[in-house]
Amino acid sequence: MKLSRALPLAGLTALGATAAQAETLTVATVNNNDMVIMQSLTEAFEQAHPDITLDWVVLEENVLRQRLTTDIATGGGQFDVMTIGTYEVPIWAERDWLTPLDQLPADYRVDDLLQSVRDGLSQDGTLQALPFYAESSMMYYRQDLFEEAGIEMPEQPTWPQVREWAGQLHDADQERYGICLRGKPGWGENMALATTMVNSFGGSWFDMDWNPQIDSPAWQEAIGFYVDLLNDFGPPGASSNGFNENLALFSRGNCAMWVDATSAAGKLFDTDESQVADQLGYAPAPIAETPKGSHWLWSWALAIPASSDAKEAARTFITWATSEAYVNLVGEREGWTSVPPGTRKSTYENPNYQAAAPFAGFVLDAIQGADPTDATLEPSPYIGVQFVGIPEFQSIGTQVGQMVASALTGETSVEQALQAAQRATERTMKRAGYLD
Repeated sequence: MKLSRALPLAGLTALGATAAQAETLTVATVNNNDMVIMQSLTEAFEQAHPDITLDWVVLEENVLRQRLTTDIATGGGQFDVMTIGTYEVPIWAERDWLTPLDQLPADYRVDDLLQSVRDGLSQDGTLQALPFYAESSMMYYRQDLFEEAGIEMPEQPTWPQVREWAGQLHDADQERYGICLRGKPGWGENMALATTMVNSFGGSWFDMDWNPQIDSPAWQEAIGFYVDLLNDFGPPGASSNGFNENLALFSRGNCAMWVDATSAAGKLFDTDESQVADQLGYAPAPIAETPKGSHWLWSWALAIPASSDAKEAARTFITWATSEAYVNLVGEREGWTSVPPGTRKSTYENPNYQAAAPFAGFVLDAIQGADPTDATLEPSPYIGVQFVGIPEFQSIGTQVGQMVASALTGETSVEQALQAAQRATERTMKRAGYLD
């Protein structure tokens, strides 16, 4: 058991009792806004649970995934709580790397969790991680710029329309760019967006026999479109921009459009955080040949690794941080647009949230409308919208993401990048036994 600073036991110190030792939980999480808020509420948790102290390890997304995967695969035991997602949970649970979360307290209200989110974090009906926030993807745009240009947003925008609008609204001299998109390489960074584009252009990662499809016409068209769009109308250095970098750009008014996670909506609508809150419009993620797989489904969740030696304390913390009471605490302290979205029905039924978050119903529909079991135009053998639910995908997706980024920077052509990605993925799938 890890021990930390002493906290007095109320009522006992006067009797000369020795101070108790607080159990320290090491919590690894990503540097996204909702998690930063969670960290800022450490004092509230520790006051309510004086026998537990929180020690935070906050990392950039790609680094977090690498650190956690290494630790859990080796049984390193560095962390008591891990922030992982709908990709890792079923794979890690199958290997008994996670602590099952059955027999949760009645006031946790498991039935209040959205079914699609709950299903993605369960194995054989038992939760293996608790959802902290969930998201799909959507398009944000500057209503004021659209009105000035006489552009009317349709109910369902298409990628060709987005390119046309980006050309009309791009003004590099004013540091205003037609569109901002993820360019930072990583399976959960540029490839999250790129995969939804490939899906919508009619492509997939694999055919039904697990043959990679990365050099297919649909991939060539989708990635070629993506590279040209960002090079023509995106910000400089787009290959360095992930979710957080683009959120900052859009919040400062540097982007006319941005396609990314629905979880950004709360921050963008917050007038204290966003310079464009009063001009913000939103629409479904764009489509091309098909709407299938055009918007993703993801949940950042809190899990307890089997290697933790503080499982009960960890369970206490993660049930607190993912509870309805926590949502209300954030709403009262930080404002209702700052509450973690996408996990609980009660959040969307809360009048305070409904009044503060005009996007609430739209986001809920996007999350519930994303189907990880049917995300490609042609049949595919895997589950996942913006990822492939097999252990090998983490390395495959990151490697392909690096090759797509090299095409974005002009180091190689799109065709060369995808051919190299195809060959590398074929080798990986053969070594893993999917192919002869």
